[in-house]
Amino acid sequence: MSRDRALLERALDRGEQEGGNVEFKERLSRDVHLESGRRESLAAQLRHRLLSGDGEATYVVGVTDDGGLAGVDPDTFSETMDVLSLLAEEADAHIDDVQTWGINQGLVGVATINEGSVLETDDEHVVVGTAGHVDHGKSTLVGSLVTGNPDDGDGATRSYLDVQPHEVERGLSADLSYAVYGFDEDGPVRVRNPNRKADRAQVVEEADRLVSFVDTVGHEPWLRTTIRGLVGQKLDYGLLVVAADDGPTRTTREHLGVLLATDLPTIVAITKTDAVDDDRVEEVEREVERLLREVEKSPLRVSRHGIDTAIDEISERVVPIVETSAITMDGLETLDELFDRLPKTSQDTGEFRMYVDRSYSVTGVGAVASGTVKSGEVEAGDELLIGPMPDGRFREVEVRSIEMHYHRVDTAQAGRIVGIALKGIKESAIERGMVLLPQDADPEPIREFEAEVMVLNHPTRIGDGYEPVVHLETIGEAAAFHPDEGRLLPGDTGETTVRFKFRPYLVEEGQKFVFREGRSKGVGTVTAVHPTNAE
Repeated sequence: MSRDRALLERALDRGEQEGGNVEFKERLSRDVHLESGRRESLAAQLRHRLLSGDGEATYVVGVTDDGGLAGVDPDTFSETMDVLSLLAEEADAHIDDVQTWGINQGLVGVATINEGSVLETDDEHVVVGTAGHVDHGKSTLVGSLVTGNPDDGDGATRSYLDVQPHEVERGLSADLSYAVYGFDEDGPVRVRNPNRKADRAQVVEEADRLVSFVDTVGHEPWLRTTIRGLVGQKLDYGLLVVAADDGPTRTTREHLGVLLATDLPTIVAITKTDAVDDDRVEEVEREVERLLREVEKSPLRVSRHGIDTAIDEISERVVPIVETSAITMDGLETLDELFDRLPKTSQDTGEFRMYVDRSYSVTGVGAVASGTVKSGEVEAGDELLIGPMPDGRFREVEVRSIEMHYHRVDTAQAGRIVGIALKGIKESAIERGMVLLPQDADPEPIREFEAEVMVLNHPTRIGDGYEPVVHLETIGEAAAFHPDEGRLLPGDTGETTVRFKFRPYLVEEGQKFVFREGRSKGVGTVTAVHPTNAE
């Protein structure tokens, strides 16, 4: 017997022993099981299972009524999960977890359903993007915040965020990672075991206010990924870390420049204060203050002025500074209070839109597009467009389901970091930089646009045909610059035509972007688009 089959049969045996809260279903279909009379009957059956299981029910899908392993094809399995999700909603419950096994060229799944509605979509969800030099303790600080656990001095809490085996082995993050914790009337709601999906989902379910972290990359070769995390997400605040034993570095300046170029209110956390004496902490804090003043920002020491003042004053211009240690946990209560009380800053305007940051495939579900909802709201069952494809066209897709931090939700609003399972497209066709839109939208992909840019750093000048990488939303694409005056010098602000080198994207007036080539960098704002050049 295969290992997967053995695991499944143990699950079935456990289900038979639990008795009243387990239901076996071969399949569920929209046409048959969602008709009014049948739907009410099945919802009542689900409520009975929940009552028998003290608020938890188990549905085994892809098996016969007597528990025989039948297996269903992936499309049927996905439709069954959609129907089960709707039945759970009617029973004031939600699907908490789904495990699948391959059986007889098909799928068998075990879905765990718990009482209680999914998280309400409201404004109590703040998204924070981290930045800072490698080894300055971004991931460690976030890991200690979301768990409430002190670090062991070797970056143990960092492992709660690093998602690739080679990242854990080397102690370096190489891609964006995510974390979440929250607050209720009693204080922080933390993740008991971040390595368990169900524990993260429980925070989403229980907290009245959520704080999601987009943890970026501190190692210089991955600066492009960091820019994608800070520009391509719908962030409310930035959290820049500076280690007390190292102080501000060139990478610190790079990351600060990106944060401030996007007009993002930012907090600076001085980390590793346990590793040095008080004089060194004071020295680094003064260095950070000088660095902020150089870019015309006003530093505000929270230890001196207080949390109330920091909350009142934080803005695109005023930057609070907090001293912290993930080992002694000094300063983490201050960050807790800031994140609990700071208002949401990103605004929701317009219809649903989400730029794709990554894509992956899930057995029994299919293609999933992940990203931050930029505007509007999306629901399971919505019909959308995705694109543009390399030829400029958009494709019609349907939302199978939505997950946020492993918690299945029926809707998601602006600011939510979600994975959207899509029907009608293969994962291999989805690319970073594509966008999801309502099906009645009339998007016009472009290859060329006009922009006002500022050159922040360049060894000589930017001339006609200069080709940096443009980072706009989740787009990261080489583009040719054609300045109106023929050239731009360091420190200059001017107009330029920008043309993507390889393919079209959806770009609109008012969007901000960062461009970079080597150590050269600048920022810009789209002032006009040329849709006729999309071909």
